[in-house]
Amino acid sequence: MRKRIAAWMITTIFALTVAGCSQDNSSGQAADSSNTQEETDGANAQEAPEDTGDTASSDTGTAQEGQSESSNVLIAYFSVPEDVDTEGIDANAGASIVVREGQVMGNLEYMADVIQQTIGGDLFRIETVEEYPLDHEPLVDQAAEEQDEEARPELSTQIENPDQYDTILLGYPNWWGDMPMALYTFLEEYDFSGKTIIPFTAHGGSGFSDTVDTIAELQPDAEVSDEGLSISRNDVADAQEEISSWAQGLER
Repeated sequence: MRKRIAAWMITTIFALTVAGCSQDNSSGQAADSSNTQEETDGANAQEAPEDTGDTASSDTGTAQEGQSESSNVLIAYFSVPEDVDTEGIDANAGASIVVREGQVMGNLEYMADVIQQTIGGDLFRIETVEEYPLDHEPLVDQAAEEQDEEARPELSTQIENPDQYDTILLGYPNWWGDMPMALYTFLEEYDFSGKTIIPFTAHGGSGFSDTVDTIAELQPDAEVSDEGLSISRNDVADAQEEISSWAQGLER
């Protein structure tokens, strides 16, 4: 009898032990499953792209390249960098170009760039439909021919919104004692009445010649400044400080 009771107790204890282990194992599996799901969701949340609002930035506005919709200063310039061998040259490569850190720029392009870096404003390059030759002799010959014919070269670039500007900084080279004829086209196409025009030039020894008076004649209702900047073409490459100082003075 005692042996039967002992056997029954052993069997009961064994059954209870097995049941308890089974329940613990089931709970452990449930916990592991829950933890795995939590880690996976966390990883997915980290990898999901955030909405940065980039999709709303595709509207580029109506301003041309180099022009904003808020500036009231326009830096318009005409520049024809001649085709000069610049190998081994760091700064001044010739009569009409400047080389800075490997970038070839026309004299007036460089001056306009320094002005913009100093006081801001919008850059606008005056360009013609017919391209000018880049070799020196053909270039000066064409310039002289256009002057003799009083030509008005057709322009290929236009100011997006000229009315927004109060001040026009106008840059051009001195060709044969005058502005390039493309400047005549430019000044006859736009009405700058009530605006201030400030000229700047690079020259071979003649300074502005009579070009400031010519601008005043072509734009009689604009205020044409007599405080423009005139730099020898041979000095432009080393004139960054002079250009910046002049531009800063315009703000006072």
